[in-house]
This record gives sequence, C-alpha cells and structure tokens, in this order.
Amino acid sequence: MPATKPYLLLADVKAILAAAEAHALKNQWPVTVVVVDEGGHALGLLRLDGCSAFASKVAAEKARVAALSRRETQFYEHMINQGRNAFLSAPVEGMIEGGVPIVVDGHCLGAVGVSGVKSEQDAEVARAGIAALA
Repeated sequence: MPATKPYLLLADVKAILAAAEAHALKNQWPVTVVVVDEGGHALGLLRLDGCSAFASKVAAEKARVAALSRRETQFYEHMINQGRNAFLSAPVEGMIEGGVPIVVDGHCLGAVGVSGVKSEQDAEVARAGIAALA
C-alpha cells in the first residue's frame, strides 16, 4: 500500500494568507506573501498595497527555496554572510531570510515566502501565516 502524507488544502492556503496579511497590516508592512506546495509551485499570492512588483518575484523565490530545501532561507543567508561565498554560484535565487517551510508531522507541505520589508520582518510575517495552521 502506498504511503500517504498530508498536503495543503485551499482552505489552508487562504488561512495562511489571511494570517500573514493581518500580521503585516498590524505592523504597517507592505509585503508580498507567496504560499507554495512541496515542489515550490505557487498555490497563492497576496501583494499588499504599496509593495513593489519586484517583491512578488523575490517572495516566490524565497518560498520555492524553503520548500525544496525544507529549511528556512535564513540558513543560506547566514552561510553566505559567514564566508561561504562559493554558495553564491548555486543555481538558485531567494537565499535571503523570509522563506519558511511548512512542516507538519515531519512532512514538508510547502513554504511561505515574504518580501517587502527587512528580511527578519519578512520571516516574521511568514511564521505568522504558518501559525494559522496550528
């Protein structure tokens, strides 16, 4: 019998986006929030008023990297900042803080990527969105 695992439902994506939006608005942070599945494919995107169009691409890449690597993108930013400059040649974008994987019962269901404010604030918004699943 094939193994089964949980996955993100449309209701989950809507809940994540709503919680992330509420957190960003409370802090007056104009951000873009992207939710992806475990393969890095977009399931939902929300761009708040005042957020640049460029942030949409950055948020999507942060989410994709977090989903595929199953780790927060801050890991890569810290690695590069600590001198692992060779990692910059990896064929990936979005290796700055703000991408957070969604892990349930040891399974990576996808990730949330946020861009538009300081990287640590982006990550805070992503985590607030993911907390809606609890």
